[in-house]
Amino acid sequence: MPESQNTLSEKKQRLVKLYIKEGRASSKMKTIPRKKESDPAVLSLGQERLWFLDQLEPNSAVYNISRALRLRGALDAPVLQRSLGEVLRRHEPLRTRFEAVEGRPAPVIQAAASLEMPLVDLRGLAKPEREEEARRLCAEEAQRPFDLTKDLLLRAKLLRLGAADHILVLTMHHIASDGWSVGLLVRELSTLYEAFVEGKPSPLSELPVQYVDFAVWQREWLQGEALEKQLDYWRKQLEGAPALLELPTDHPRPAVQSYRGALMQREFPKPLLAALGELSRREGASLFMTLLAGFQALLHRYTGSDDILVGSPIAGRNRTEVEPLIGFFVNTLVLRGDLSGNPSFRTFLGRTRGAALEAYAHQDAPFERLVEELRPERDMSRSPFFQAMFVLQNAPREAAQLAGLEVTATMIHSGTSKFDLTLFVREHGGSLQAAVEYNSDLFEAETIGRLLGHYQTLLEGIAANPDQRLSELPLLTSAERHQLLVEWNPVRTGYREEQCLHELFEAQVERTPDAVAVVFEGSTLTYRELNRRANQLAHRLREMGAAQDALVGLFVERSLELVVGMLGILKAGAAYLPLDPVYPKERLAYILDDAQPKIILTEQRLLDLLPANGAKRIALDSRSELFSDESSENPERIVQLDNLAYVIYTSGSTGKPKGSLVTHKNVARLFRATQDWYHFGPEDVWTLFHSHAFDFSVWEIWGALAYGGRLVVVPHLVSRSPDAFYELLRKEKSRS
Repeated sequence: MPESQNTLSEKKQRLVKLYIKEGRASSKMKTIPRKKESDPAVLSLGQERLWFLDQLEPNSAVYNISRALRLRGALDAPVLQRSLGEVLRRHEPLRTRFEAVEGRPAPVIQAAASLEMPLVDLRGLAKPEREEEARRLCAEEAQRPFDLTKDLLLRAKLLRLGAADHILVLTMHHIASDGWSVGLLVRELSTLYEAFVEGKPSPLSELPVQYVDFAVWQREWLQGEALEKQLDYWRKQLEGAPALLELPTDHPRPAVQSYRGALMQREFPKPLLAALGELSRREGASLFMTLLAGFQALLHRYTGSDDILVGSPIAGRNRTEVEPLIGFFVNTLVLRGDLSGNPSFRTFLGRTRGAALEAYAHQDAPFERLVEELRPERDMSRSPFFQAMFVLQNAPREAAQLAGLEVTATMIHSGTSKFDLTLFVREHGGSLQAAVEYNSDLFEAETIGRLLGHYQTLLEGIAANPDQRLSELPLLTSAERHQLLVEWNPVRTGYREEQCLHELFEAQVERTPDAVAVVFEGSTLTYRELNRRANQLAHRLREMGAAQDALVGLFVERSLELVVGMLGILKAGAAYLPLDPVYPKERLAYILDDAQPKIILTEQRLLDLLPANGAKRIALDSRSELFSDESSENPERIVQLDNLAYVIYTSGSTGKPKGSLVTHKNVARLFRATQDWYHFGPEDVWTLFHSHAFDFSVWEIWGALAYGGRLVVVPHLVSRSPDAFYELLRKEKSRS
């Protein structure tokens, strides 16, 4: 997909109104003057940033722009070369080199010279090999870097595949060009070739100004009040913005961005474009705004963030003098999406429309100045402000025409990516074509394929019902739904029923009796030791009346006793009722009154903290309660999978706390369903980080004990200190 900019066709009227509203129309109408001969040439602000990036990443093709023109017919190669030379003469940026003077860039415009156009004859190869070699050479040209200190910034190479079949490979550097410029290059080449092949002079009029005139004007105009007014808007707009878009990646982010990339394309069904166009008209939005809102909604669903920043290029040619110039005019707008409150898509589209119109009204502040003035935290692993770009290519394409030749133009991808993701969308033949250029250090191709599928599904959901809330919009493709509901969830018959939680643990005791099961502050219990102590407690609890579905309170701080108590309750056939000692006394009293446990396991130092409720109390750390006279054998099974395993109370934030009843089957099937994905095993080390009264603790405890892992009980104060927790993790890792 080409990297052209959003055209001004749908925005010009809005922009003019906004400029007039701000009282700036008169200043914008001043003509760009020619630079005085005595004045030094300067770089535009955009060129300066690209020059610095080239210093940081020399010999890189990341800012190459390449196109291939397939030319079928009787080609006059010398005339083609002459036509390219005339384009080079007309446009100074293509023959500008950049010197470093005291660490600063200085442009040097070289005298017009003929452009070399090497010819590579591939006719000696078999036809399939010929096409393959042509593709390889095109890619090689796109990936060959420019030396900004000496090279012309337009390259041409001609591949001959047959007497009437050629490919012209054109490559420019972004510091001298942009997407608009590519169209200009092809259009001028067509006009000049047609004239020269007929022996006529160039019909093109001389350019009113050159790029260097624009660069001088830009620096003179963008200062003082004019610049400050623009920057003030962006300071407020980007205040408090997140620095990183936390996309789920396939690989860790490298410390330094490599710019390695790839491209994946997809065409969406024709009815989708019509439906989105109709929605846009009803809402007073442009198609660009609707597609952008859909992309930001997709990133919101991927990341969970309500604050999504996306970059988007704008042509930057809102002056008639620069429209015919090849050069780097494109500017980048940072479009911030506010997705807070889970709005309907219709509501979010209204927010997007407002944000986009404001950004258009302040488009003159170059992105480079935003970076310079706002000084975002520098990180060599990512781009500043945003890591995702959105580009709608809705400019009508002029078919490339060379006299007597059939011409087909295609983009050549350079194998690079400037950002984590760039989504290109283009209207073509009544449908939408989408392509994602992605950082291949972060993402695999199949991940990007899924993302394109999710974007299409989401857009279809938007078109069908724009009043759906963002969280309700569909994402999964039909193939993914079938995989999830059918392939990964088949109806199973005749399978062996799962074991109860304590039986899963007992089976592990048989396999690895001497492996460490639990660790707390330097003390450990092996699987055999933990099983023996839990069995003795279970026998005592049965003597005290514990039975199926009976609740036994567990009022214990994080410790080895906590795990012993939990297992002992389950082995007795009862269900545990977690009571966290950090709970307010009122909450404890409510839970005890509501659940009515007959037995509570606790510790000596906590006895006075328990509200009175008439339950029998056992202090697990009391010498008189060690149950050493009880059997250490596994108790006889008296519970089934449908019996209760535990009851956890909700927070009560929407009313009174409510007890959630969870059976052995519920938990056992959770682990059976996830074991194929996570492959729990004896090499795993788990932390019991959460309160045993919070349901995530179930995952932590049984993910370890049911599969032979080691459970590290995190002391309460350690769980509140990132430094202390990190030190605990470091220490436990060294034991692995």
